[in-house]
Amino acid sequence: MLGLSLGASAVYSVVAITARLTAETPLGDQTASINASRSDREWLDFTYQFLDVFFDLFVVALVLYLLWQPGRSAFRRIGFDLTRPWRDLGSGVALVAVIGVPGLALYAAGRALGITVTVVPSPLDTFWWTVPILVLSALRAALVEEVIVVGYLFTRLRELGWGTWGIIGASALLRGTYHLYQGIGPFVGNVAMGVVFGWCYARWGRTMPLVIAHWIIDMASFIGYPLAVAWWPTLFGVPSA
Repeated sequence: MLGLSLGASAVYSVVAITARLTAETPLGDQTASINASRSDREWLDFTYQFLDVFFDLFVVALVLYLLWQPGRSAFRRIGFDLTRPWRDLGSGVALVAVIGVPGLALYAAGRALGITVTVVPSPLDTFWWTVPILVLSALRAALVEEVIVVGYLFTRLRELGWGTWGIIGASALLRGTYHLYQGIGPFVGNVAMGVVFGWCYARWGRTMPLVIAHWIIDMASFIGYPLAVAWWPTLFGVPSA
């Protein structure tokens, strides 16, 4: 499963950070684009981006299928259901407060130390559908990462006899590794996020609050960050267009 999804992303990220660290340009002067345009023709750009979201969700469906057991719903098994919506929403928002603000501070610190690349966001006003696609992309990332890296990985490693903290550590390390293409700072930040999310899952037994939190954080990154860059480009080190 990991070889078809985030495990492969982690390997590519290791290759990417190796290339960045061995390049002539210092890491802090390099850039990484997120949600970049796929075509200069509007209908093709929309088609490519929508299909990226659509087909990534098949991996989530496969995970749920593999977790299915006779008489036991895979959704209930990993706590990915609507049995306690308000409590899950409250827990998710609380996680945003715990993870989101320190994450921004860590990104700023990484930029100042030269261990994090400049993240160049996609402009929000490119097309009328840009923001809706970014919202869907944030949801896709939340579903793929939390269902696989937490729900599925925790379940399988428990079946193999791993202890709770060993599972939390493995999950957090994987989460940090597939973000390595952005630099050392995002690796550290995502490992920390993985530890917090893993601990919460071990305590609550539910991925739904994690999906909610991740979705909000990524919407803030995909939509709020471009707005902040547009207003204060020099603060974020993004060159003017």
